[in-house]
Amino acid sequence: MRRTFTPALALAASALLAVAAAVPAQAHDGQVLATPAGATTKAPYRPLQSVRSLQQAPAGYTAVFTQTVSRHGARALSDSEDGDLLLKLWQQAADEGALTRQGRSFGPDVRALLDANAKVGYGALTGQGRRALRETAERMEQRLPGLFHRIAAGAEDPAGPDRIDVVSSGQPRAVDSGTEFVKGLLDGDPSLAKAVDPARTDTDLLYFHKSAVNKDYTDYVKKDPRLAAALAAVRDQPCSHEAARHVLERIFTAQFVARLAAGAYPFAGNEVDVAQAVFALYSVTADLTDEGYWHLGRYIGSDEAAWFGYLDNAEEFYTKGPGFSGRDITYKMAGVLLDDLFRKVEDRRAGTGGPGAELRFTHAEEIIPLAALMRLPGSTAQATEASPYTYASNAWRGATVAPMGANIQWDLYRKGDRYLVRMLYNEKQTAFRSGCVPVSKGSYFYDVDELERCFGRTS
Repeated sequence: MRRTFTPALALAASALLAVAAAVPAQAHDGQVLATPAGATTKAPYRPLQSVRSLQQAPAGYTAVFTQTVSRHGARALSDSEDGDLLLKLWQQAADEGALTRQGRSFGPDVRALLDANAKVGYGALTGQGRRALRETAERMEQRLPGLFHRIAAGAEDPAGPDRIDVVSSGQPRAVDSGTEFVKGLLDGDPSLAKAVDPARTDTDLLYFHKSAVNKDYTDYVKKDPRLAAALAAVRDQPCSHEAARHVLERIFTAQFVARLAAGAYPFAGNEVDVAQAVFALYSVTADLTDEGYWHLGRYIGSDEAAWFGYLDNAEEFYTKGPGFSGRDITYKMAGVLLDDLFRKVEDRRAGTGGPGAELRFTHAEEIIPLAALMRLPGSTAQATEASPYTYASNAWRGATVAPMGANIQWDLYRKGDRYLVRMLYNEKQTAFRSGCVPVSKGSYFYDVDELERCFGRTS
């Protein structure tokens, strides 16, 4: 039976939902799209603007180059750890006769979900993820028909100036994302096939969070006392424990949950640990729609999902996103990727070579810091002692900053010897950070020289 929320938890959950709805982070052609309760970086991808509604380039300008940084598409669970823990605890409860009527189906539901993930391959792209990448590529081609027509026309020349370069982190889901994206381009124009160079790997560029040169970041995540205190303060609130009990008492008897909370089952941690494992499995079901219909939503209500989504978002914010005021440890390492974006534009402008399209495939651990470094929408505000990360105080949401398949795209346009850049963020035309001046008021096009000045790349 569903327990009634206490006033404190009901108020907290309602406030989270209200604030989440008040932040119009998902929009499509001016219409706000609802973000599901508890949505995090596991949220499936959806474009935020249609091709037809984009601002046109100023008269006389022609697209000569495009480049993207894309997160891999929707994937299966990275491993079975949460599911294995839940099944072990479920069996313990079954042995003790401590399952609710509804809880009897929980074990089979978890097993079915794990079986589906194993069939796809842990960490591998799901059907939805593969499809979304192909569709994203098709829309890119529709936005830049002249550029891709020119690339196709020169495809017979393997040394020609307009090739398609595909580079990834080397992780299988990133490699496969590049493959699916290229398939989408070829669906639109098969003659592009000869223009696609063999895919390559660059871990320093697209898996930099694991690089030895960023050991200070690894140490921060593992050892920083301020970070540990901030995450503990978010997680160890009374609402976390109460929300956990609401979730778990759908599955286990109240007495069993009380024993769990008291530490009777050390292998499982406490009730918050277990409820977060339930939420983790629930979250990934949105990415597995092609693989089946999953019933885990019956064990977690929207209010509880909102709360655990908040806990997840807080951890991502402090460990990968804007983080603490006055510190850049979470995002300075993305400078290697921002440098590459500028370098490709500069090479093209200088006529020193480079492809017609540069397609990069990476991970949330790279997209989130890059968004913070560039101060993209939702990634502009840091947390302070007086104003820690909450939904009310900060617009950062994993579902909008880096959903599955998230992408940042720069298109380069030329007229004579002048070059302009337009940026798309999840396919929505997006202004560069404050202080960067577009070519005219209200324009989304920026002179390359102005961007270099704005980002401090000029001496």
